[in-house]
Parts: sequence; C-alpha cells; structure tokens
Amino acid sequence: MNRIDKKFKELKKKKGKAFIAYITGGYPGMAATEKLVLCLEKSGVDLVEIGVPFSDPMADGPIIQYSSEVALAHGATLKKLLRSVENIRQRSAVPIVFMSYYNPIYRYGVEKFVNDASRCGVDGVIIPDLPLEEAAILTNAASGKKFSVIFLAAPTSTRERLKKIAKKSRGFIYYVSLTGVTGTRRRLAPDITKNIKSIKALTDKPVCVGFGVSNASQAKLAARVADGVIIGSAIIKIIEGLPAGQAFEGRVGRFAAGLAKAIHGA
Repeated sequence: MNRIDKKFKELKKKKGKAFIAYITGGYPGMAATEKLVLCLEKSGVDLVEIGVPFSDPMADGPIIQYSSEVALAHGATLKKLLRSVENIRQRSAVPIVFMSYYNPIYRYGVEKFVNDASRCGVDGVIIPDLPLEEAAILTNAASGKKFSVIFLAAPTSTRERLKKIAKKSRGFIYYVSLTGVTGTRRRLAPDITKNIKSIKALTDKPVCVGFGVSNASQAKLAARVADGVIIGSAIIKIIEGLPAGQAFEGRVGRFAAGLAKAIHGA
C-alpha cells in the first residue's frame, strides 16, 4: 500500500473526500515547486499532482500551456522534478503523482522512470496520451512496486472500456468531466453525477473528477458524488496574476484552504 492508497483509506474511514491540487512543475520557477507542494499540504490538500511541462500538450488548456512554456524556458526537466520531489520528501509525506505526456517518460526510459520516481518519493503517474491498450510496458514496470499507474475515464468512454480502466487503474480513477482541455468553466458538466455513479457501480476504487472544476461551490458539488476533486488551472491562474517576483504562498494558500474546506465538508 503506497501513500495514495493510505490517504484514500484514511479518508474513507472519516467519510471524507480528497482535494487533489495540480501544479505545473517548474512554474513560475524551479524553486517554486518545492514551496508550492509544502504550501498546499499545509493548506489542507490531500494529494499533489505535479505536471511535467511538455512542448506539445494535447489535454492542457491555455493557462496550463502557458505555465508549461514558462517552466520549460526556466529549464524544467523530468530529471530536475524528480530531484525536487526527493527534496520535498525530506519534509513532507503528502502523496505526489506526476502527470506527464508519454514522450518525456519514453525518452527518459520507462523502467528507469518508474524506478527513479519510486526512489525519489513519487507515488504514481497519469499519462493522458498513453492509451490503456498500449500501457503494458509501464504497468509491467510498476508491477510489484508501490507505484500507481492511474488511468483516465471520459464522458465518451463505453461501459466495456470503463470496466477495463477500473480493472487496470491503481490508486484512483481519474474522471475527465468534459470533452475538451483543462481550464476553468462557469458550470460543471450536466452529466457529471450520472457518469461518476456509472463508474462507481463498476469498482470499489476511488473515482476523482478533474477538468473544469475551478471554485469552491463547484468543488463541493463534485465532491458530493466523487471520492476526490482535482483542481489545477484555477491555482495556476492565481500565480499567473501576481506581479513577477511576488511571493505566491499567501494567495495560493488561502485559495487552497477554501477549496479544502468545501471538499472536506461536502
């Protein structure tokens, strides 16, 4: 059982829901990643997702795309982000998941990535552009290790495909609430409750919802049906709106604490 499983077990015992915060690794600078993870944990975040910046993203909206461009310009790499997590592990036990496109991991070496990520304290990975059917090299590398490969389900996934996703996914199932890219939306997708209930009918594994959730009221609604809520673009947007060089911990911390309160109290 890794840190992700322990966290969901702990939350289930308390009948609580998970607040999962996404940040882009290396944004607004490399040093910021470690500060942000510690700030989010202190503010009540249950699990942190660190995005590995990539030059050709297919699932990210304009806010996260911008943050990835800045991170890459500042020299962010997969190797440097692993080192950041190693440093974070000196002070934090919060579960950490990487969200990366397949190319950086393929170039790094799949088995080497799983081994190095596990050693540095990363608990799992989400890869939006790696289909379930082509993920054997990754799931085999992670087999027997405390490292979760988390798969995504979408509103367009068929029941048969959802069964396969539920069987293969470890840690939790990431439900993408809408067809499209990440980013803030005024309203939650209308079919979110029905679709999450359909997945939960197939599995006992936690189902967490992301994409399009951006404020406390939306998070509270989503947490009433899901086991966790993932919020990223709204956090990045706060950092982006601050003057260059201004400390972000206060603004991000207050925003995250409000979301944590809404999700934990749902």
